[in-house]
Amino acid sequence: MFSLFISLLVAIVSGSTSIAFQLNTGTTVFFSLAGFTTSFLIVGFLVRKKMAPAQNALQESMQSAQKRMQWKVQQFQTKPGGNVKQLQRQLEADQQAMCKQGLELTQGLEPFRKWSLLTGRQMATMQLQFYYQLKDFAKADEILASCGFLRGPLMMDPMAVAMRMARCYKNDDLAGAKRVFKRKIKWFRRDRGTLLYGLMSWIHVQKDEIDEARRVLLKAKDATGNDLFTKNWDHLANDRVKKFSNAGLGEQWYGLYLENPPTVKQQRIRANGRNPRGF
Repeated sequence: MFSLFISLLVAIVSGSTSIAFQLNTGTTVFFSLAGFTTSFLIVGFLVRKKMAPAQNALQESMQSAQKRMQWKVQQFQTKPGGNVKQLQRQLEADQQAMCKQGLELTQGLEPFRKWSLLTGRQMATMQLQFYYQLKDFAKADEILASCGFLRGPLMMDPMAVAMRMARCYKNDDLAGAKRVFKRKIKWFRRDRGTLLYGLMSWIHVQKDEIDEARRVLLKAKDATGNDLFTKNWDHLANDRVKKFSNAGLGEQWYGLYLENPPTVKQQRIRANGRNPRGF
């Protein structure tokens, strides 16, 4: 915000100076616009430079945590006979720790919120995702309640939009979920709209609006080319509602916490009737 005010002040001073020197209208407008643009770019550059350490710390923290989780998965895959459920618990704990640390690191951007409107919205977007992954839905709803013109989290990512739709559904705001879907789906072409189409059709099914779900799936088939929507449309068209499933959307779908992922059965590897070590 401060950067905008400073730029406006420079534009006013530039225009006033031009008028004082009795320059023509075109020249006055030119110097006013040049003053606004130049000052806005300079202030923005300086703010981004100051923000860089905090942003880098947040990015490095997230990347480091993700690498640790990937390493655990790789180690598990190379050692037969491991406990799958134990690995899942470890990964969930690591993800929670990552989100909590991410929330702490976003506070490093707080001093820059007053300098840039976009910074505040970026912070809200990250905090929404962290709170949602921590299942702190009260905090997530509080952030989503701030959505408005140039306010609240940015809805430029399909997952952020899906989170908003999912919270509308959980709060019995079906009209809100439909409104968000209608406004945002046009901005996500091809496979970027897959999660939103899947979620909207699922919501219709849960509300026993089968015809509406079929209409959404029909659009989804053409828009994304995803076979999952063809299968789900076929199930609904043939009264096989119970076979409707978004499991094919994978982690993104289960990351909305609307359904639980299938339980992974522990598999034991035997070698000639002996234990996994072969003796």
